[in-house]
Amino acid sequence: MQLSTLLSRFNEPETLKMAKLGRELRAKGIDVIDLSLGEPDFDTPQHIKDAAIKAINDNWSHYTPVAGFADLREAVCTKLKRDNNLAYKPENIITSTGAKQSLANAIYAVVDNGDEVVIPTPYWVTYSELVKMAGGKVVEVRTSQESGFKVSPQQLEAAITGKTKLFMFSSPCNPSGTVYSKAELAALAEVFRKHPDVLIISDEIYEYINFVGGHESIAQFEDLKERVILINGLSKGFAMTGWRLGYIAANVEIAKACEKIQGQLTSGTCSITQKAAVAALTGNLKPSEEMTQEFTRRRARVLELIKDIPGFKCAEPDGAFYIFPDVSYYYGKTDGTQTIANAADFSMYLLNTANVSSVMGDAFGEPNCVRFSFANSMANIERAWVRIKEALGKLK
Repeated sequence: MQLSTLLSRFNEPETLKMAKLGRELRAKGIDVIDLSLGEPDFDTPQHIKDAAIKAINDNWSHYTPVAGFADLREAVCTKLKRDNNLAYKPENIITSTGAKQSLANAIYAVVDNGDEVVIPTPYWVTYSELVKMAGGKVVEVRTSQESGFKVSPQQLEAAITGKTKLFMFSSPCNPSGTVYSKAELAALAEVFRKHPDVLIISDEIYEYINFVGGHESIAQFEDLKERVILINGLSKGFAMTGWRLGYIAANVEIAKACEKIQGQLTSGTCSITQKAAVAALTGNLKPSEEMTQEFTRRRARVLELIKDIPGFKCAEPDGAFYIFPDVSYYYGKTDGTQTIANAADFSMYLLNTANVSSVMGDAFGEPNCVRFSFANSMANIERAWVRIKEALGKLK
């Protein structure tokens, strides 16, 4: 069978692949501890579930507008003003079936064949693949542990060419936990002012899971705001991964382009989810704050535990719920049966030897690193790192 050549342009997400392998081992009765997936291990707050139940009982069961219900788009505007001091109107907002679809809509709306898209490493696995699907060229800018995995203004300037269409990044960052300060964003903004044709995608899905203070958005710089496509959603901060609700805030031209694309792909997202999202965005943030407090405790414990792991080099994450250590110390080492040549070998070794799943850094543009989530119970985190230490101790 001759399938589309599109399939050869991009790869399956490694995050989903590792989760799948873990599930297969569990189906065989093996006790696998999952440190691979980026999903809060909390239930959706009750007031949000209550809003969904009410929506079902009120018969919100029909097709929805492509861009989302009017009250949901108003709720997004209210949230952006309350939390970020950003003024948007409903016409600037498009809601989608998850932030991943919001990203896809935005990239397909602005990237043409041959356009260059600058992405600092490490980056979420889907960024590069969506650019490839759209026919664009990924231009990676390598950052480092020493820089806190932050791109410098000098690096940004050097990466921009006459073909650059888009710059995309996340703060807080998946996988590194990097959080950009207002001063750091202001320094990048100075570069963007020299290049008025470059658009910016700012992925802020981990906004509420922040360990260093208030969230800062590059959209706050008024002269850049029309060029910023802000991506956010409910999966991380509200523990609503399965509900599938993401959104963009952008200038009207880009918003309408995203609406046109979405209209042919999925149309409007789930009616019940939209009504629940209004309650999430306008309601009490205490459950989100309590979740972040628990992630703060887990982060502290994980950073203590990895001190006992020889060879790990790990920057302290300022947000999200991952650590992203450099594990290249183990490259070339063997337990007599398996030899670790790269991050993929390292992750597979831990899965098969320690029964702990992780994600190799190649998927994020950093081949010397591996991502471990701490979105799991403290008991499972403790057990996982005991296993990891024991397994790595066998490598010589």
